[in-house]
Amino acid sequence: MATQADLPGVSYVMPVLNEVDYVEDAVRTILSQDYAGEQQLILALGPSTDGTMAVVERLVAQDPRVTFVLNPNRHIPVGLNLAVQASKHPIIVRVDAHSELAPGYTARAVETLLRTGAVNVGGLMKAKGRSPFQWAVARAYNSKFGLGGGTYHGGDAEGPAESAYLGVFRHEVLTEVGLYDESLRRGEDWELNLRIRAAGHVVWFDPELKVTYWPRENWNKLTRQFFTTGVWRGELVRRHPGKNPWRFFVPPLLVLAVVLGVVGIVLQATGVLGWPWSILAYLDYAGLLAYALLVVGVAFTIDRGKTARDALIFMLVLPTMHLSWGTGFIRGLLHGGRDTMDTSRSNRN
Repeated sequence: MATQADLPGVSYVMPVLNEVDYVEDAVRTILSQDYAGEQQLILALGPSTDGTMAVVERLVAQDPRVTFVLNPNRHIPVGLNLAVQASKHPIIVRVDAHSELAPGYTARAVETLLRTGAVNVGGLMKAKGRSPFQWAVARAYNSKFGLGGGTYHGGDAEGPAESAYLGVFRHEVLTEVGLYDESLRRGEDWELNLRIRAAGHVVWFDPELKVTYWPRENWNKLTRQFFTTGVWRGELVRRHPGKNPWRFFVPPLLVLAVVLGVVGIVLQATGVLGWPWSILAYLDYAGLLAYALLVVGVAFTIDRGKTARDALIFMLVLPTMHLSWGTGFIRGLLHGGRDTMDTSRSNRN
């Protein structure tokens, strides 16, 4: 059996902002990891307004492994860099206040790093919910129809990967590539892994690594989150053309189809759009109808919940995610990320 002297120490880094309902459970799953090496948890605290600070102060007082750094900037990449710079161990485990590590996560991740020679490993994001709405969003996250079937949403084969959910890193490589890009507000993980791979290193996916993720709890937060994520994906396409997977372009195409459909209806109703140009409008309508039928079919068969109400909520959640993300993508592609921030973790509904 490995002893503390045999295993590298691990530093967990967690950005936190207005997470009073989640941060304690997230910390509990970290501190209960069965890992023989030394461990520390560094929370990067943004200016929370919901009582998160009081919870964190209690957690720090209860366990000497827990500490925090202040992140008045509030942005995730800045907080992560502050926490990494304050860490003392050769392995960095990124964690999230909306996530909970499965038992054995750390031990398995370090073993995979050492076994494969990779510099970053990640596993599966398994979304869950505490309310009918959150469960519907969770099913969308877990579905290949929801977020495009990325490896960490449902992959089952271990091997090299484009990116990693959260990530377990070799500290020296994080420093080598320059840590997280602080000019980004979303998509910082993908961009960091792009630089890691460009430097000749390997990012690894291991489906045995599992993390529970708690998505946003209401329509307003979900819409804001996905719009902002889309904006910054558009910004990343501007910065790194030709390096983004095709699936990222599907939601903006859906948005364009909806806009063209509305315009087509208006032009046909006013007699402006006649034959043969109406054929193009009918093709657009057919595509939108096919999407609608797909959403209904998925909601009531493949990814339905326990009740018809669950299926109905899912049927609305799925296009909400797609259209919000796609609209944001177009905004980011045309104008860049600028100062667009994810306000879905602010202390307002």
